[in-house]
Amino acid sequence: MRMAGFGGKILATDSSSLCAGFFMADANEVIPEADDHSFVDRLFKIVKMYQVEVLMPSSGFDIYPYSENRKQLAEIGAQAIVSDRDKLEICRDKMLTFQTLGNRFVLPFTTTEPDKIDGFPVLAKPRFGKGSRGIVKIDDESDLKYILSKRDDLVFQEYLPGTEYTVDVLSDLNGKPLMAVPRIRMQTRAGISTKGRVLKDASLEIDCMKIAEYIGIRGPCCMQMKESGDGRLKLIEVNPRMGGGTIFTTLAGANFPALLLDMIEGKQITLPTISEITVIRYFEEFVLRSEETIHVGANLLSKTHFPL
Repeated sequence: MRMAGFGGKILATDSSSLCAGFFMADANEVIPEADDHSFVDRLFKIVKMYQVEVLMPSSGFDIYPYSENRKQLAEIGAQAIVSDRDKLEICRDKMLTFQTLGNRFVLPFTTTEPDKIDGFPVLAKPRFGKGSRGIVKIDDESDLKYILSKRDDLVFQEYLPGTEYTVDVLSDLNGKPLMAVPRIRMQTRAGISTKGRVLKDASLEIDCMKIAEYIGIRGPCCMQMKESGDGRLKLIEVNPRMGGGTIFTTLAGANFPALLLDMIEGKQITLPTISEITVIRYFEEFVLRSEETIHVGANLLSKTHFPL
């Protein structure tokens, strides 16, 4: 939003007062984690206090309470850019993703029943997991028996050995897909891209926009695609929010947050031209002096950052 020259105020929220985003925003507020019983009350208090007009949830956790309370938030003047709750569930539940999309799009075989596994290797994944957490490669029957003795909330999915892609998709506020920006995931850490190459692939872009439209995604989403042994790209995950690598797409020419704000303001949307680029991410530090005090809920006026 800063890169786009946004002239309004940006409020950051997080469950930790040491969130780096607090040092980039105009104001900040600590909020409970999304599954805490007090999250929604605190959210509404913050929205009213700051007269927030637009909400852009960006984690795989807070999209659910934002979606469930979208109409109530709109009643107090705050528009939450998030899809309907039933659409989020299609994306959250890996088995439901396969059941909903498997007959129309190319997905890896997925099952909750171990006796339907017809060959190895396979991947065992938490049915409701996020990112790369809890994913285990199973090479044989002994691995399968071991993982079954430890967990019972897994799905088993065809192992895809090829190149992995992330595709950022932007739909309008009525669920009409506008554009898709693919990139190769060259390196990931904790499920987030740290190196990537943005590319143009008309067929892949069209397929991902069709998936977003079929699900009914509103606003941004990011999809993970991976190549099978015979080179076919298969959908492995849909995240109905901006992904951790959205900045790759921004640097390539498509600033999703800025485009979303233009939609809300009723402006005519001109789709940007995408550049094929490679992006390498690195850490940047904010240093707090020992005498400084972090004032949660106020502007962080005393701040210094040193690029690595």
